[in-house]
Amino acid sequence: MSAELNLARRVAWIWIAVAGAFYCYDMLRDTGDSLTSNGRPLGDDFVNYWSGAFLAWHGRAADVYNWPVYHAFQQSIVGPTVGAFHYSYPPVLLVLTAPLAALSYLPGLVTWLVAGWFAFYRALRLALPGRDGVLLALAAPAVFLNAYGGQNGTWTAAFFGGGLCLIERRPFAAGMLFGLMIYKPHLGLLIPVALLAGRQWWAIAGAGVSAAVLILSSILLFGPEMWRDYLHFAGHLRQTILEDGSGVWHRMVSVFVFARRLGADVQTAYLVQAAMGLTAAAVVALAWLRNAPPPVKHAALVLGTFLATPYLQDYDLVLGAFAVVWLMRPESLAHYSERAALIASGLMLILPLAASSVGNATGLALGPLFLLPAFILTARGVFAERVLTPAARLR
Repeated sequence: MSAELNLARRVAWIWIAVAGAFYCYDMLRDTGDSLTSNGRPLGDDFVNYWSGAFLAWHGRAADVYNWPVYHAFQQSIVGPTVGAFHYSYPPVLLVLTAPLAALSYLPGLVTWLVAGWFAFYRALRLALPGRDGVLLALAAPAVFLNAYGGQNGTWTAAFFGGGLCLIERRPFAAGMLFGLMIYKPHLGLLIPVALLAGRQWWAIAGAGVSAAVLILSSILLFGPEMWRDYLHFAGHLRQTILEDGSGVWHRMVSVFVFARRLGADVQTAYLVQAAMGLTAAAVVALAWLRNAPPPVKHAALVLGTFLATPYLQDYDLVLGAFAVVWLMRPESLAHYSERAALIASGLMLILPLAASSVGNATGLALGPLFLLPAFILTARGVFAERVLTPAARLR
């Protein structure tokens, strides 16, 4: 066990204590006569998941994408000063979050956060059993930001990372987990590339089944017009949040936003993003086509996804915990040093904490610079696999 790893573990435990204390303080500070403080509801973005589920399952599905009515409902629940929160997800999420409709707001928030973290932890244990799995599941800074913002990053990590952990021995079940990613399709861009290149036919079948069930369920339960309303609303949000860069740009860590904050116009930023996306897709396809060792091809897919999607926020990087594990596996370390892997992993882990402060201080969105070292190491492993002998791979 290296001295660097021992130091990383000590830092992780200190961070857990500090972050946990701050989270408890923040929750107590914002809990009073109203569930809203300075426009921020308790649980932040959880107000969207709970509101959407409650409205949809109480006969008011048409109100979910009708922002004035939707906002008025949120005001009636968490207070009149609540900020401009909106439901930016496809109707399939209304199916997945149905249990929230049976709970009041505060129990729903606790259930959402605890169940999401536990699902993530159980999936991460498949990649990293033992105490280190618990430590990473608690210490990853993106997990703290996800809990702080009441977000869905732990669920995304459970579906995506859990699918990758299962694909070698239970490909159909892995595919079903991948299919759930249709609730957040921009983070599933490269999954079809990997599965097709890797000839994972059972996983493709599983993904098709779960995605189809979710889509058909949403149509049968809420009507096809919900999808029309969603597509119309999503186009508006794409322009105001992503392309115009208003509101949450400082928490965005994608290549597209990186280019926009450097002064590129929308068209140029999309071209830069497309170039990066094609590069990432090529590395992923090569890794899965050559059937690289699981840690190498799995890390390539996760890191490639981060660089391929134009919409990536800090809390989405909970999924990066899996990439950290795979970067540190012996099959991966055959291609680079442990120190290089620790530096790349550290940059990726600290990005969720750095993105907002660096963005506000500089006016830039430097997230991709924190992700590129890990991707470069993984790409190096992908290209090196061609010349390694089986014995070298084992070493």
